[in-house]
Amino acid sequence: MRIMCLNGWGGKLHEDLLPYVEKTAPDILCLQEVVHSPATAKDWLTYRDGDHILPQRANFFRDVARTLPDHTAVFCPAAQGVLWDKDQSTPSQWGLATFVHKSVPIIGQVQGFVHKGYSPVGYGDHPRSRSAHGIRVYDYKNNRSVSVTHMHGLRDLRGKMDTPERAEQARRLLDLSRQVTEPEDLIVLCGDFNVEPDSETLRILADAGLVELVTGQGFAGTRNSHYKKPGQFADYMLINDVEAVREFTVVYDPEVSDHCPLLLDL
Repeated sequence: MRIMCLNGWGGKLHEDLLPYVEKTAPDILCLQEVVHSPATAKDWLTYRDGDHILPQRANFFRDVARTLPDHTAVFCPAAQGVLWDKDQSTPSQWGLATFVHKSVPIIGQVQGFVHKGYSPVGYGDHPRSRSAHGIRVYDYKNNRSVSVTHMHGLRDLRGKMDTPERAEQARRLLDLSRQVTEPEDLIVLCGDFNVEPDSETLRILADAGLVELVTGQGFAGTRNSHYKKPGQFADYMLINDVEAVREFTVVYDPEVSDHCPLLLDL
């Protein structure tokens, strides 16, 4: 079973991302920073937050779903705000998505929030609402159940330091994972956590019996040349049984986002 975790950067590099995802063919794709704007047929809109201006693939969720037609696609919104086409505003939902190949039975599912709750009338003040999604699937090749839960960790404008909100976020992520996990399951947690390797978040998850693979296997970071700020870590993948890992890698080439894909083969 192949699991990919990736922050999609709002589809900014979709021309590289979509062929890569199609070629890599993960059984489960955990995708963060996903845009869903069903009210428009436009390909591109603009996100504006003060001086923070980004092009957004208006229907990034639809684009990925079309690229993976043999996958069940689930979109989990954290908020609905507006994106812009020049001076015209368009309602747009923002969140994360999970894509599961239709040959993989989904036998349990949970969706919830790790920070705040759904924001229906705007993206909200920072740190904004953040959602998580967990699934329990049956892996016939290995004759076992696997639970996979991912989140997009909150963004604090002050940086990636430990905060009470981040500690609570880690505990909520664990709670959601436990809701969709049964005894003897293989457990995977992943996502763009927006924290450093020495964070309280990762200590909380380690205390719960999970082993972090990015730093544990000596990778130098999860960012690439598109990311210009200091700090090369944001994305993590954890598992409760390292013996189940056939291969794990942080993919530096090709560059399909300003985050690197995390690729786990079980």
